[in-house]
Amino acid sequence: MLTTATPSDIPTLLQLVNSAYRGEPSRRGWTTEADLLAGDIRTDADDLAALMARPDAVILKAADEAGNLSGCVFLEKRGNRLYLGMLSVWPELQGQGIGKILLQAAEERARRLGCRAVYMRVLTPRHELLAWYERHGYRPTGEYEPYNAPPQYGVPQQALEFAILEKVL
Repeated sequence: MLTTATPSDIPTLLQLVNSAYRGEPSRRGWTTEADLLAGDIRTDADDLAALMARPDAVILKAADEAGNLSGCVFLEKRGNRLYLGMLSVWPELQGQGIGKILLQAAEERARRLGCRAVYMRVLTPRHELLAWYERHGYRPTGEYEPYNAPPQYGVPQQALEFAILEKVL
């Protein structure tokens, strides 16, 4: 079941996103950034609240039949494209198709909004993740952006940059 997250979901979303990307809990899944960025925080409550408050943005959440959160994704309409970020699945649930469901929901939302494409940023050393997105039709645009998040969201353990991927709908 997919629904739109609300501010009351922030505490659980915070646990989900941080455990999917950073620190020791993230090592139980395959999406970890723990070797690339030191620290346990990928986002915080204020960041999630600010993302939710953006006028053309939404955080979709996936839940199981009992209503337990299993994954989420941030989506924002930017011009004629939809930005996809923070796709997160609990590490112990990764590999069960939840990410694919969220990806498909993002693409459906983009079509409903009249977007021509969905795009995202992925850290270039994350070869396995880049390959996963490519298997789902996302292609490198040849554009790169520097990683420049504040230190509270992780200290880079090497020089990092984002590759921009896009799927034309």
